[in-house]
Amino acid sequence: IDRIANTTEFNTKKLLNGDVATTALNFQIGANTGQSIAVTIATATTAALTINGISVGSHTLANQAIASIDEAIRAISTSRASLGAIQNRLEHTIANLNVASENLAASESRIRDVDMAQEMMFFTKTQILQQAGVAMLAQANMAPQSVLQLLR
Repeated sequence: IDRIANTTEFNTKKLLNGDVATTALNFQIGANTGQSIAVTIATATTAALTINGISVGSHTLANQAIASIDEAIRAISTSRASLGAIQNRLEHTIANLNVASENLAASESRIRDVDMAQEMMFFTKTQILQQAGVAMLAQANMAPQSVLQLLR
């Protein structure tokens, strides 16, 4: 038990030897300050669970050992339940952040993306108007030439 407590680590922090019991792990779960979860994990060494040095040499000592082990099991179960609740909160937060990210991408898409059909319609309309204007100018330039030819 002590070997596991002393070697279980995350991000170079020992999780079960008491380091996280005194200094919480803080996880930023939102975009704003204050949107964080502080996680503390109870110490799980044999000394903290009061099961170090237990003896089963006699009937009385065996009963005391069973009581100590039962209390250690209760403490570990409580710690696991707390960690399970924190895990559920983190999973819920992940799901919410994924939805927010998807909504943000959809909003950006609505703002940036072009309606191709509408833009092609405007392009074609503008092109037709431009060609009509060029044709009108060509006809307008031909009128003075026609009058000049009549006078000759």
